[in-house]
Amino acid sequence: MSYKDTLFSPLKIGSRTCSNRFFAAPIECCDADPDGNPTELTRARYERLFHGGYGMVCLEAISVTSESLARQHQLLITPSNEKPLGSLVRHLREVNPEPLFIFQLTHSGELSDRTFSRTVTPRPLPGFGGELLTDEEMDKIVDQFILAAKIAHAVGADGVDIKLASGYLGTQLLRPYNNRDWKYGGSWEGRSRFAFEVFERIQKEIHDDRFIVGSKVSMWEGFAGGFGSLGVDSAVYDLTEPTELLKGLEARGATFFHESAGSPAATLDLVTTSKGAPYFAYLHSNFARDIKRIVKPETVVIGSNYAVYRNGKNGLLDEPEHASVFAVGARHVEQGVNDMIALGRQSLADPLLPAKYRDGREGEIDFCALCDNCSELLIRQANVGCTTFNPHYRAVLKETREQHGGALKIRH
Repeated sequence: MSYKDTLFSPLKIGSRTCSNRFFAAPIECCDADPDGNPTELTRARYERLFHGGYGMVCLEAISVTSESLARQHQLLITPSNEKPLGSLVRHLREVNPEPLFIFQLTHSGELSDRTFSRTVTPRPLPGFGGELLTDEEMDKIVDQFILAAKIAHAVGADGVDIKLASGYLGTQLLRPYNNRDWKYGGSWEGRSRFAFEVFERIQKEIHDDRFIVGSKVSMWEGFAGGFGSLGVDSAVYDLTEPTELLKGLEARGATFFHESAGSPAATLDLVTTSKGAPYFAYLHSNFARDIKRIVKPETVVIGSNYAVYRNGKNGLLDEPEHASVFAVGARHVEQGVNDMIALGRQSLADPLLPAKYRDGREGEIDFCALCDNCSELLIRQANVGCTTFNPHYRAVLKETREQHGGALKIRH
């Protein structure tokens, strides 16, 4: 079987069929209106992805609350956003009805920006802060996730991704570091309560077998007390609690997992592999394979950090024809490392990559330069996009740097 045959083979996700193995990963792009609704800029981004030939597209880190936000122009999913979200879904179905379209639901927790929202936390990490969440507040947040899932279902999304990654609240709760004595912390039973209850209630309250539910999971955050570590004072990778989490979510209806690692605010290189250390992408392959070994054969595992492989010219010790995103992605699927490949930064650089590859137009693909400019825009609360290949975002970057007095150094 050729690389192309492998990557364009269909697969089942729960009761749904996904047309191929390309996944447009959720990328926060800070272009919602003041009420958290999609704008024309948002719509244009997703139009390009729906033209792009992906098997599944994920709507970015959409917040279940307007109270605690990491981004000033973050998409929201509350009752007041239902009609605009429904309009977006209907429009994109007209653009292309084929891709599965899921929403990633999140709460920013201690990563909320205190300059315009409320920062809350289960237990503040060193260098962070925020008001300690109470049992009652967390009960309300669980309700907000369930309401958001119901809204996603009502507006026509094919499913939801409950975000347990990237240092957001879902991950903050799971950490051994959350050793505070309260309903949602301390023991594993307390720390896993939020994730397990959300999945249980979605199954009970949304009566639709075609509505798929899964999660983006940080398998190892890479700091003492982070999720996937041996304990509150250790950074050693340990599979015990990730195994409990994955099996527990699977038992409560999860049909897919999107592999991740690290936390952008603490261990950025683990989250998004840098140009200077492309071999970090290999860690993600190991984490994805760990997930495959834990879950049922039918549960779909989506691997991440494929942008670094590019067209094979990536600084890795391999011949370019064997090291491209297509060669590596196809081999991983064939070897059972994961079932789908996620494209995040790469989907900003060229949202049409799968379609161009399918149609034999590889020479037209714009490969991600791994320049970190999109991360700079995100950190500085500007509209996010590819500054290398999209003139609009190049102008946004220029204006942003003029406002802030120069470029922001992302990697140290």
